[in-house]
Amino acid sequence: MSQSAPQAAHRIARTIEDGEGDLRVVMVNLCESPLTWLHARGKLTDRQFLAGEALRRDWERAGLGARVTMRWDPAPVAKAKRAGPGISDPTVGQLSARERFDAAIRAAGPGLADILWRVACAGEGLAAAEKALQWPSRAGKLVLTLALDRVADFYRMS
Repeated sequence: MSQSAPQAAHRIARTIEDGEGDLRVVMVNLCESPLTWLHARGKLTDRQFLAGEALRRDWERAGLGARVTMRWDPAPVAKAKRAGPGISDPTVGQLSARERFDAAIRAAGPGLADILWRVACAGEGLAAAEKALQWPSRAGKLVLTLALDRVADFYRMS
């Protein structure tokens, strides 16, 4: 089996509607996020891409995504004398990530946060997000880049 075979297993054909309303069949990599796709094609700067990834990381750390199974985390253990001083409570990390996520969304601003969350966190494609928000085609990219610039400022990315 070649090295590209595992990657090929994650590629599927999808029918999409282009800007003129014509249907096209394209290959989609299911392992590639919409931000990665946009960045790889030069539609996002490195700074915008990193800001979106930081937002998604905080969203995931905060546990804000929908759960599809039961949580099997062990019950919290009472603090013992042998516990290391540097070990933090996992809920503190979750709360911190939630605070950063909420602040970053506020920094993006009203009207910009919708598409930002859909593309960066929910993994929705730009065209699908535009359609769900009932926006015209190609409007989402401009709004997304504005939101990512604001989030990059929030995360103090240079």
